[in-house]
Amino acid sequence: MQATASCPTLPDYLREEILLNPEKRRFPAFDLRRLLGTVFEPTEGCRVCILVDFDEPVDLIRDCAFLREDGFAVQKNAHRYFFEGLHGGVMQDLGMTGGELYAYRCSHGSNLDLQEEVWDTQGRQLSLDRDIYPNYDLILCISTFSATAPLTAKARQFGFRGATLHGLNDIILNSGLAVDYQAVSADAERLRLALTRADSIEIDFELEDGRVLTAWLGLGGQEAQKSHGLCNGRTPDIANLPAGEVYFVPNDARGQFPMKYEDGTLGVLDVENRCIVRSTLIAGNPATIDAHNRRLADDPMTGTLGELGFGTQVLPVSGADIQDEKVLGTCHLATGRDDHLGGDILPSMFKKHENSTHDDILFAPHKTPNFNIRQVRMRRGEQHEILIEHFRPSRYLMEALASGR
Repeated sequence: MQATASCPTLPDYLREEILLNPEKRRFPAFDLRRLLGTVFEPTEGCRVCILVDFDEPVDLIRDCAFLREDGFAVQKNAHRYFFEGLHGGVMQDLGMTGGELYAYRCSHGSNLDLQEEVWDTQGRQLSLDRDIYPNYDLILCISTFSATAPLTAKARQFGFRGATLHGLNDIILNSGLAVDYQAVSADAERLRLALTRADSIEIDFELEDGRVLTAWLGLGGQEAQKSHGLCNGRTPDIANLPAGEVYFVPNDARGQFPMKYEDGTLGVLDVENRCIVRSTLIAGNPATIDAHNRRLADDPMTGTLGELGFGTQVLPVSGADIQDEKVLGTCHLATGRDDHLGGDILPSMFKKHENSTHDDILFAPHKTPNFNIRQVRMRRGEQHEILIEHFRPSRYLMEALASGR
């Protein structure tokens, strides 16, 4: 990559060989004490707990019955690496207490509000609002679906800190959660400063048939925000781990961008006034496109663009968007609620509760091989910069990462 040639002060993980082959990056072993101590400093005197999710929580959490069942990989990782780690000396080392494990009912949607009921390992039913949120300083939510938005709202209400780690798998444990979060935070801040107060971003998407779709997002000169993993101090906040992202809440959007649906169907989405208004089939199942169009017609808020994000880390593909959207050279859009990002789209604005999700649409080589990000451009006053080309960070971003080192 040309960008790295003029940046001799870059750390090894930003060298061309590693950027092009992030699976070659060497990571330290996962260390729960280092992770929690770095992310949540200070920890002394904090009471901590872990939340996991199941369709039938009362049957599976009692006596940790899920450990003896097939499946439940995320929840088993939560028990092995976090619950056992806390009780194996990490709590004592960090001056924390508690360490209880609770289960809530799976939301089956990204960032949907959680049901109130929660169960402990003795099978007793408790209340999140009454028994959990007011009584813990640190809450670790290791779940199937993201709970960042609802927990952010509850953290502000009840005053706790915490982290969401949905989709936790072995790759994430050994890479995205094994890194130095002081360095992650510093890199995210360097790229935040390179993008902040942008007036607009344009993204060119190249399809396999040669067509180029362009999406324009108006940002209005707003301050860029960052997901950087640090939740230091005592201020209520929720970290999204793995972290490493710079993001905006668009105030306008128009144009087109491609979409790969869960069943592999490919479509073109038309955007007007910040909202997706229709989907058109490229290839795959027409019924999938029809279903999306019916949903847009029935509840137009589901098509509202609530986020534009850029990855800031060099990480291997994990198969889980929580890590893969943090990879440098990727970008993502999100539809739906954005109140946890400082936006104005609230759950109450949707026709149905199950529609009030925050759903990321990630563009990355492994996730959307049918679409190439031909170019991403930023306009900031008279300044025009290329940010990404063909899923690779530009010289401008690489020089920003090298600044101050």
